[in-house]
Amino acid sequence: MKGHVEYLDANDAITSFFARAGHTARVAIDTEGASFHKFVDRIYLIQLSTVDRHAIIDPLPIAPPAALGKMLEDPSVEVIFHDADYDLRLLHQDYGWQVRSIFDTRVAAQLLGITSFGLAALLEQYFGVKLDKKHQRADWSMRPLTPGMLEYAAQDTVHLLGLRDRLADELKKKKRWTWAEEEFLRLEGTRWPAEAPGTAFLRVKGARDLTRRELALLRELVIWRDALALQVDKASFRVVGNEVLLEISRLAPAERVALAAIKGMPRGIVERHGTDVLAAVKRGLAVSEADLPRFPKSKRWARDPDFDTKVSRLKTARDEAAKRLEIDPGVLCSRDRMEIVARAVPRTVDELSALGELRRWQVNELGDAFVAALKGFKP
Repeated sequence: MKGHVEYLDANDAITSFFARAGHTARVAIDTEGASFHKFVDRIYLIQLSTVDRHAIIDPLPIAPPAALGKMLEDPSVEVIFHDADYDLRLLHQDYGWQVRSIFDTRVAAQLLGITSFGLAALLEQYFGVKLDKKHQRADWSMRPLTPGMLEYAAQDTVHLLGLRDRLADELKKKKRWTWAEEEFLRLEGTRWPAEAPGTAFLRVKGARDLTRRELALLRELVIWRDALALQVDKASFRVVGNEVLLEISRLAPAERVALAAIKGMPRGIVERHGTDVLAAVKRGLAVSEADLPRFPKSKRWARDPDFDTKVSRLKTARDEAAKRLEIDPGVLCSRDRMEIVARAVPRTVDELSALGELRRWQVNELGDAFVAALKGFKP
């Protein structure tokens, strides 16, 4: 371990730590949730490192650490994450914080063309440090945490400042620093969007393969399953998996025997909650034809016989640029962005830029090639 790590689980300890830390120009942050174990995820641990201090904050027994929030929202403090997306969502959900001045080492690595961009791979590549992955799926809501779990958690930030510097140097050498700045700026304000009540069933993988009647059953079953998961505070798949709910929706069992015969149906759920599951099936069957749920209609595009050809030409142009830049083609430009460009058929780089679908750095690297690839086609 690189330096002493303080474990902070009292309000006075938090106050003392940040008083001693004073103003810092950079701080590395990581959080631990428990989405693999709990229905409603939240932050169960916060790891942070400055140039000369390392700490693990246990947020369960303390008030919201306002001093940390002030630091993270201070635009003069650079906040370093590895794969910031989920951390940012949890920090906003639990504390309402909007982190500013972000540096994401995963994003930086991808922009450099590094294909093994997980934190463990990067730390081994740059520092020869091997992370022990045995606590990767640990339940961070448990207390007390074992010394091994704390050791594992601390390693997520103690090397991040050094990794940030190495990646930043390479970005500047490759003249991709402005790429990274644009990507980091877009991370600010990352949060979970508000979800309309009762629409979670639409996000179940495989739901689009169901009939509208089967979808009505799935809606009722997901509402039942998620209510139970919330009550017992377990991840929903640990109560009943989505594949089982899809099969119940297709078969519409009317009796416990038929319900119990479904592959993967937990015996304990049948015994304790079988009546509730069958009631959910009945509710789904009782929905009138006019009220059967459906997926929101996606935007319809006019039939374009040249669409596939245009996308193919853009893909060829993108892949050639990716090879030249030694970067993953999907990082350089995703297929959905190329499809939007193909429909618009911009005639100039300015028109391409005005679409607002590509970053400035992407326009700079791909603009001329994309315009040339679409020359002769009509929007």
